[in-house]
Amino acid sequence: MTKILIVEDEKPMAEAIRYSLEKESYAADVATDGDEGLRMFESGGYELVILDIMLPGTDGLEICKKIRQAGGTPVIILTAKDSEVDRVIGLELGADDYVTKPFSMRELMARVRAILRRSMEAPQEASMLEGGDVAVDIDRHEVIVRGSVVDLPLIEYRLLEVFLKNKGKVLPRERLVSAAWQGEFYGQPKTLDVHIRRLREKLEEDPAHPSRIITVRGVGYRFEPKFRPTNGD
Repeated sequence: MTKILIVEDEKPMAEAIRYSLEKESYAADVATDGDEGLRMFESGGYELVILDIMLPGTDGLEICKKIRQAGGTPVIILTAKDSEVDRVIGLELGADDYVTKPFSMRELMARVRAILRRSMEAPQEASMLEGGDVAVDIDRHEVIVRGSVVDLPLIEYRLLEVFLKNKGKVLPRERLVSAAWQGEFYGQPKTLDVHIRRLREKLEEDPAHPSRIITVRGVGYRFEPKFRPTNGD
């Protein structure tokens, strides 16, 4: 049974989420402060974390950072703040999605199903994708950059995969969103740019002056298999 960790200090909200998850046949545990949530996550076995930003003890953004450092466990951030800054910071730290309070349980469950479906899908091909010193081993779901294995969140992994399958081609933003979110996109247009920026930080020698993932203004992005001098951003 799929295990999900809820880290939420508002007990009625946490119990409502737990109840909804259990109705969907998931197993759910609740932590009501950040320190407890981090301890429970580190005990292992969770396939998704639903994480509030504002928590007593260790805050949600710090927990998100530690989860991402530990591997590829998907994270949905909950925030009561109607602030784009909070959402962007959460995505930059590696969250796979965010939900702004108040939200409907139906919406949250739809996002949970979408993220778990993406994380559990088997690779479609048994092959190695390569572009210069960047490679993706699809069988192992492994990314290698300049000889070192790099952990990527699912959205960034899917973006890199579609880039490597279309090296040198300009990919419209709409195609990148479709490939990364598999038709389950709930975010704002800037969400794609956040993930592209984070992917550049993993691939580029100088992310401020990218020579791998090139911006094609007004259209989308292009992946260059070889480094080229560029003034793109």
